[in-house]
Amino acid sequence: MGGTIAIVILAIIILIILVKNIRIVQQARAFVIERLGAYSTTWGVGLHFKVPFIERVAKVVSLKEQVVDFAPQPVITKDNVTMQIDTVLYFEITDPKLYTYGVEQPLTAIENLTATTLRNIIGDLELDQTLTSRDIINSKMRVILDEATDPWGIRINRVELKNILPPKEIQNAMEKQMKAERERREAILRAEGEKKSAILLAEGERESAVLRADAKKQAQILEAEGQAEAILKVQQATAEGIKLINAAGASEEVIKLKSLEAFTAAANGKATKIIIPSEIQGLAGLATSFKEVITEPKAPAAPAKPAGK
Repeated sequence: MGGTIAIVILAIIILIILVKNIRIVQQARAFVIERLGAYSTTWGVGLHFKVPFIERVAKVVSLKEQVVDFAPQPVITKDNVTMQIDTVLYFEITDPKLYTYGVEQPLTAIENLTATTLRNIIGDLELDQTLTSRDIINSKMRVILDEATDPWGIRINRVELKNILPPKEIQNAMEKQMKAERERREAILRAEGEKKSAILLAEGERESAVLRADAKKQAQILEAEGQAEAILKVQQATAEGIKLINAAGASEEVIKLKSLEAFTAAANGKATKIIIPSEIQGLAGLATSFKEVITEPKAPAAPAKPAGK
C-alpha cells in the first residue's frame, strides 16, 4: 500500500515537472536556450519542451522594433559653442544569440556609443551648420551606430536629434536675428505690395483711357455712317424724282420749276442770300405772271341791249 502511494506521488511529481518544462513562445519573441551552461539553440514561435535540470531559458528576447530616448548630452561645436543635444534611437534585435552573449548591458553600450559618435560629428561642424544639418547628422550617426552594433545582433533603423539647446545668450542672439530678419521680410513684402498696387492702378487707368477712346471712335464712326446713309437716301430720292419726271415727259419749264422748288427747300428759312440762275429767275417771273392772271378777278360783262332799240 505504501509503495503504491509512493509511486503515485512520484508520478504526480514527474507530471508536474514535465508540464512546467512545456513552454510556448509568443509571436515576436525568441527564447535563448542553454544546455549545461552552454548555448544550445534559439526557440521561435510555437510549442517547445525543455529538458528538466539540463536545459534552461537563458534570455527572452523581444524582436519588435524598440525606441530609446537618451538624456541630453553636452557637445562642443567647431567654433567652441557648448550645446545640449538629446537623441532618439530606433533599433531591433536581429540575432538573439549575439544580443545575449555579444555585450553586457546592450542599451548602456548603445547610449555611450551614441554620445561619443555625436560628439565626434558635432565637433567638425559650426553652430549654424549644426542647426541646419539635422538630416546629415542623423544619417551619419545611423551608419556608424549600425556598423558598431552589428556584432551585438542589433540593427539601428533610425537616429533622430530630438532637441538642440544652445546656451542662453546664443538663444537670445538668435531670437534678435530672427526678429530682424522677419522685420526685413515684412518691409520687403510691404514695398512689393505697394509696387504691385501702383502698377495695377496705372494699368487700370490705361485700360480706362483706351476704352474711352475706343467708345469715342465707335460713336464717330456710327455718326459718320448715319450721315453717309442720309446723304445716300437723299441722292436716291433725287434720282427717283428725276427718273419719274423723265418718264412723265416733262418740259424744260417744268424741270426749271422743280429746280426752283429744290432751291427753296435747300434754303429752308436758314439762308439769308440765295443766288438763283438767270434762266430760273425768268421762269419764276413767268410763273408769277401766270399765277396773277389766273387769280385776277374778271370784270362783270355789260348787259345786253334789247334788240331794236
